[in-house]
Amino acid sequence: MARPKDDDEPKVLSGCERAAVLMMTLGEDAATEVLRHMGPKEVQSLGTAMANLSDITKSEVDAVLADFIRTVDEQTALGVGSDEYIRTVLTSALGADKAGGLINRILLGRNSKGLESLKWMEPRAVAEVIRLEHPQIIAIVLSYLDSDHAADVLGFLPERTRPEVLMRVASLDGIQPAALQELDDILEQQFAGNSNVQASVLGGIKSAANILNFMDPSKENAIIESIREANQDLSQKIEDLMFVFDNLVDVDDRGIQSLLREIDTENLVLALKGADERVKAKFFKNMSKRAGEMLRDDLEVRGPVRLSEVEAAQKEILTIARRMAEDGDIVLGAKGGDEYV
Repeated sequence: MARPKDDDEPKVLSGCERAAVLMMTLGEDAATEVLRHMGPKEVQSLGTAMANLSDITKSEVDAVLADFIRTVDEQTALGVGSDEYIRTVLTSALGADKAGGLINRILLGRNSKGLESLKWMEPRAVAEVIRLEHPQIIAIVLSYLDSDHAADVLGFLPERTRPEVLMRVASLDGIQPAALQELDDILEQQFAGNSNVQASVLGGIKSAANILNFMDPSKENAIIESIREANQDLSQKIEDLMFVFDNLVDVDDRGIQSLLREIDTENLVLALKGADERVKAKFFKNMSKRAGEMLRDDLEVRGPVRLSEVEAAQKEILTIARRMAEDGDIVLGAKGGDEYV
């Protein structure tokens, strides 16, 4: 579904691609030092962009370097770094709700060795490290990890413990330094030496919903059902915040068009086999007449498919949509639906 590129059309590099060009010009030693200061997702994104670079002209490299030099020249040498300054600036920029978790993760995580090291580990390895710990400790760890990473880790934990752990994630209301210190002891690493650190805003219902969004459909449904049996009100709150495939009907037309350029036609056909008619209409509306007719034909000639295949295709498209939302390319709806396909 990728849009063909006109040879005469100027190449527009994304921020990640510009960073990749810069890294390729630095040389191995300097690039290595830069990468040491990045998180695992940043390294993965940048490494992928570097591997995919092709047909970059000298003028494009010069433009990237000129932009970098201009940006550096605009920076001050004050080295402002007080916690209060960081809190004030980020809160002013993002608002208290959005900035809370981010601020605490920055301030708590800058000296972190234990939790940060878990971010670089394979999900199975993380699960092995924490699987015998108290569910509350596991919940704290999952809340600190990125949602997709946490979902993979949760998938490797024993099935009987998953609902309780996720309920604890949803019920977390800040983590006191004493709890973080307990986690330090478990990981046998120093976490943060600042005794004035405030409670970290990790966990909560939204965090639980985000983790479930990345779970395998069969595991996701089993966890939700177990939570519903234990606490129907909490289950409903989590489900209300989950973003499911049918919620794509709430994405604006430009966002759907951007999404269509990123997803595979075969996956789209499978995903739409189990989609609401409004979602199908949303996709058809944002396709060319010819592409829409071809898609309709594919849907008509495709026979019955397994529900697991439909769910897998929808999950893959949602994963792409969430990545694009994180990159600021599209805006997803704020609330999930009640029905599952």
